[in-house]
Amino acid sequence: MAGRLSLPEVDLTCPVCCDIFREPVVLKCSHSFCAPCLQQYWTRQGRRRDCPLCRAPSVDDPVPSLTLRNLCEACVTEDGGQAAGDAEGELYCDPEVMCPQHGEKLKLFCLLDREPICVVCHTSRKHKQHDCCPVGEAVMKSALSSLKERRESFEKMKKNFENTVVHIQEQARFVERRTHEEFEKLHNFLQAEEESRMEALRREEEQKSEGVRQQIQELEEELSSLSETIKVLEEEMVLEDLSVLHVSLQMLEMHRTEGSLIDVAKYVGSLAFQVWERMQTLIKFSPVTLDPNTAAPWLVLSDDLTSVQDSDVKQKLPDNPERFNPDTAVLGRQGLSGGRHAWEVDVGGNTAWVVGVAKESVKRKEKVASVLNNGYLCVYFYHKMYFAGTSPLTRLALKTNPRRIRVQLDCDKGRMSFYDAHTNAHIHTFKHSLSETVFPYLWVGCHNSPLTIQPVEVSLKLHDLS
Repeated sequence: MAGRLSLPEVDLTCPVCCDIFREPVVLKCSHSFCAPCLQQYWTRQGRRRDCPLCRAPSVDDPVPSLTLRNLCEACVTEDGGQAAGDAEGELYCDPEVMCPQHGEKLKLFCLLDREPICVVCHTSRKHKQHDCCPVGEAVMKSALSSLKERRESFEKMKKNFENTVVHIQEQARFVERRTHEEFEKLHNFLQAEEESRMEALRREEEQKSEGVRQQIQELEEELSSLSETIKVLEEEMVLEDLSVLHVSLQMLEMHRTEGSLIDVAKYVGSLAFQVWERMQTLIKFSPVTLDPNTAAPWLVLSDDLTSVQDSDVKQKLPDNPERFNPDTAVLGRQGLSGGRHAWEVDVGGNTAWVVGVAKESVKRKEKVASVLNNGYLCVYFYHKMYFAGTSPLTRLALKTNPRRIRVQLDCDKGRMSFYDAHTNAHIHTFKHSLSETVFPYLWVGCHNSPLTIQPVEVSLKLHDLS
């Protein structure tokens, strides 16, 4: 047979003719042969119908092996007999499938040395105590084992995909709930603001209306008085004395007061802007939003994705490429590649934490130190000591234990500094050029309290056109 045979093809050979099975059949003892070869062997044996390999008697007729036939057809290429392409872990024998030492056909397979041998090799010192089996049986077991492993791998993959679908559905429900809650807050605020403005308008309307009604009443009294005066003047016809008329004109001027109308502009002028300005008390802005798709399965994130805490319970989450596992770490969602950025992390009473940034390319499926050489710019608190994430670690001597860490990053200058946010005391500064995008990074090592990104105040700035 031309060409060299890989182990899979050798295992698909008939022990009698040492060629790839033709019309393979299997006996009750599980050994397989070509149907013509087995028939010729039995013809030479006369009335005896035993297995050519193990000599076990065979009463029943041999059963055709469809599986073995399909394997043989898959192994043989179209040109009629060349072995299938090389694969990892294949063993080879010579083109004639003969033992190079004894010149016998390689009918057996040594399970210990994982190689085909002849019957003489089996009795030699090297293989005498080794377990062996027919080559065809070995390849069937090997192929079966490989197929089972592949099936198991596919089943795990399928299960992982099914879990991912469930997790996606859970994420969608969570986002729906959080979105509804946030918009409900906005709706409630706007409704309360509208009611407050309507109430103020009603009070001003009543106040201004009452003031005008009082003026109307006073004018009616004055009109009555004037009518009496006019009547007297008409009767006496003393037109030279205009003092009474002068006094009446002064009283009329007194009734013409300012601010008697509703200040419409106060209510409707830049109404949306006024409401938006008041919403600053409701809206909180976090400079860093944690990415739940990167959080280790043991971490619990707050609903607003600004706080993370370690737990003893491993959640059933998809092991997606972005997720840290086994490290109990999480990244911020926003990548930083230019400009200046700052945020503060409340570490509280945690006894083990790491705060800083990580490159996008860091290894997430291995437990590695969060140091500069591995793509991290961080400060540590561990075993009541503070360290900078250099390699080796740099011990930091701090006068006080900071409960809030301020991180300041200048991507363009390659400068990253850490401070005690309460005292402004400098902790450490890295000077390292950033060649790729980095993400805010948190590592939690205890269950005492969460690490929390602190919100920043929102302010409005109006530009002067002059």
